[in-house]
Amino acid sequence: MAEIFTYRNRTITTEDITFLRQLIADNPKESRRALSQRVCREWNWTQANGVLKDAVCRGLMLKLHREDYIKLPPRKKPFTGGRQSQHGKIEKYDINQTPTVSTVKQLKPVEFRQVRKTTDEKLFNSLIDQHHYLGYSQPVGEHLKYLVFAVGRPIACFAFSSAPYSILHRDRFIGWSPETLGKNRHLLAYNSRFLLLPWVHVPHLASHLLAGCAKVISSDWESLYHHPIFWLETFIDTERFKGTCYKAANWIYLGNTSGRGKYNKTQKKLTSIKAMYGLPLVKDFRQRLLHG
Repeated sequence: MAEIFTYRNRTITTEDITFLRQLIADNPKESRRALSQRVCREWNWTQANGVLKDAVCRGLMLKLHREDYIKLPPRKKPFTGGRQSQHGKIEKYDINQTPTVSTVKQLKPVEFRQVRKTTDEKLFNSLIDQHHYLGYSQPVGEHLKYLVFAVGRPIACFAFSSAPYSILHRDRFIGWSPETLGKNRHLLAYNSRFLLLPWVHVPHLASHLLAGCAKVISSDWESLYHHPIFWLETFIDTERFKGTCYKAANWIYLGNTSGRGKYNKTQKKLTSIKAMYGLPLVKDFRQRLLHG
């Protein structure tokens, strides 16, 4: 049984290829989605809440198809570009952009509204797409989206998603093994977007909102995905930002990336240097992350 490559932390072997070829041959009329769901059930490839990793599995099967390891059945529907192709179709919302010039105290009360799978999710997508320098991209895996409201209108947006598999600075700080990482990574969340809307001018608001979001995210995550979160993390582009608001909200600086990028096999710097920050949400976070 020879190893071929690793995909999303799963080692793919020649035995797996044989299994997939036989599965496809035994179910000639099934769609690609139905086949990937069968594979997930056979391999017990699920998220921590028991949901099949169907999208991940389809990605794997498409890769194997393109590299001639397997032959998938024809698509039953025309390819429309996937989730990222929806970028140009995000609806724009016209909202009140009158400048908000205030203090944190005057702005209160502030409401954190988790909008994933709600009617406000499109508004969140629109604001990120229009006003965040990275634009909007659909998160993968488990994720939450927050709109923060004050004085009757949105003032900020947060997005959190599943944490990356292996990050040297984080893994050393927590002190876990690859086996523990694979088992407990779902207890981490990655802050992929933070947007303070450009017409909001309130000193110290960013760090105040980061602290407020940290208080509610674990319970919100558990409500949707049936498990808590014990650690938050993010990357700050050092060519654009100093990370001041994260430091003020007690996030811990863990180190800088090399700038080589995820898929670059050379030693050359191809992307901007990112500073990594982490935030434990409970005092005994190491014990919970190391032992589950």
